[in-house]
Amino acid sequence: MVTSGIGSSPAFPWEDQQLALYAVAGAALAWCAVRAVEWAWWRPRRLERALRSQGLRGTAYRSLAGDAPLLVRLNKEARSRTLPLGCHDVVPRALPLFHQAMKEHGKTSITWFGPVPRVTITKPELVQEVLSNKFGHFEKLTFGRLQRMLHNGLGSHEGQKWAKHRRIINPAFHLDKLKRMLPAFAECCTELVHRWEGIAAGDAPCEVDVWPDMQNLTGDVISRAAFGSSYNEGRRIFELQGEQMKLVVMAMNTIHIPGYLFLPTKANRRMKQIAAEIEAILKGIIAKRENAMKSGEATSDDLLGMLLESNMENCRGEGGPNAGITTDELIGECKMFYFAGAETTSVLLTWTMVLLCMHPEWQDRAREEVVLVFGASTPDYDGLSRLKIVTMVLYEVLRLYTPLTVLHRKTYKPMELGGVRYPAGVVLALPLLCVHHDKDLWGADASEFRPERFAQGISKASADVPAFFPFSWGPRVCVGQNFALLEAKMGLAMILQRFSFELSPSYRHAPFPVGMLQPEHGAQVRLWRLP
Repeated sequence: MVTSGIGSSPAFPWEDQQLALYAVAGAALAWCAVRAVEWAWWRPRRLERALRSQGLRGTAYRSLAGDAPLLVRLNKEARSRTLPLGCHDVVPRALPLFHQAMKEHGKTSITWFGPVPRVTITKPELVQEVLSNKFGHFEKLTFGRLQRMLHNGLGSHEGQKWAKHRRIINPAFHLDKLKRMLPAFAECCTELVHRWEGIAAGDAPCEVDVWPDMQNLTGDVISRAAFGSSYNEGRRIFELQGEQMKLVVMAMNTIHIPGYLFLPTKANRRMKQIAAEIEAILKGIIAKRENAMKSGEATSDDLLGMLLESNMENCRGEGGPNAGITTDELIGECKMFYFAGAETTSVLLTWTMVLLCMHPEWQDRAREEVVLVFGASTPDYDGLSRLKIVTMVLYEVLRLYTPLTVLHRKTYKPMELGGVRYPAGVVLALPLLCVHHDKDLWGADASEFRPERFAQGISKASADVPAFFPFSWGPRVCVGQNFALLEAKMGLAMILQRFSFELSPSYRHAPFPVGMLQPEHGAQVRLWRLP
């Protein structure tokens, strides 16, 4: 008979395993805790010390939220008031955090995007250096899953993938191809002015909110220009992309919270639904077009047809199928057409009409030029390229009301810029709107509407060096800038031919960035039909 005393029994094997699991779990939790503290506290503090030791000043890092609470407060204060009519000093309202930081701490100042330090770069030569990115030292700051909800196109790629996509997309935006899209531009503009003529009949003016009308116009243009015969399906994509843009901007305020986008909130579920519907529509359009091309049908003169043709030519080259892009990548590029193409031109045309209302002498000068070149005829490419005053006006609007107000880049390794050595992991913010309003670059009248500053072209408009970046700069300059400007010239010319316009008494001047720099309360205009 075997007896056992207290504490004399050896541990059972399962107890050893349980202890081992506890040890592993404890080690894993400790590792995660250390990593979390490193990410949320030690690393931001280390980066902050490295920047401040070189003389940079800015807001202090206090919590994981960074400057988000301050941004919310400043935005609320800025949105609580509108600007006086004729005032183009829009930076304090549109970018209140950057404006306050640069006012208090200097043009090269630190703010915080969550636990990541963000340094403003406003010197034109440094902006050019960052955007030129000759040696790949600066990466585009992307927002991963959130950005893919909007697009996964050329603008979000890096390195060889970007080079391949750019090579395939470039041919679709050559001027000779854009000329073939002019009938689509003209058809959409004709529909708009005919609708306005219908409601502006008689001697009395009619009031129109041109902001939604310009959104619909550019949505129609991009739908026809991108998808041709699939125009109605393209219109549905445009509507969905507009809704998605608003949801993404709302989510940007909470992106610093880890895992937020995976929470089953109403907004997150809706973003997923929209993304799935857009991709399903695009897959159907692309499949039908590819099948038509394989069966020998003629390639369409729309963006999708040109993109597919260019892609097939690359696949037939030396690189074989790997030289082309996949269907999913084609979908990303089509989404990019909408995000960049429609929004940029709609805000440009809207602000142009608003500013020509505020400055009727320039409206008269632009109309005289349009009538001199075209009379009552539909504008053509050669005539549009001769519109000097209209071009000056559009450039000045792009300067004062830059559609995309800020660009971001990130250092992935230590990099010296302008005498400052930036550690890896620092975001460089390029507040283009602030650069375009800088009195040191544009003169004491920087916030005044003076299109004549562009009379000798972009290079002579600002002091010392070019400081005009509405379509970015360098190798990553917007591939669709000629498309946007041609569309804007066509739309503005046809409106000037048929209408004179002034601001409605109900208009409130309130520029605010929601993706692009939009009129927060609309753009109410009175239209007079010209004889």
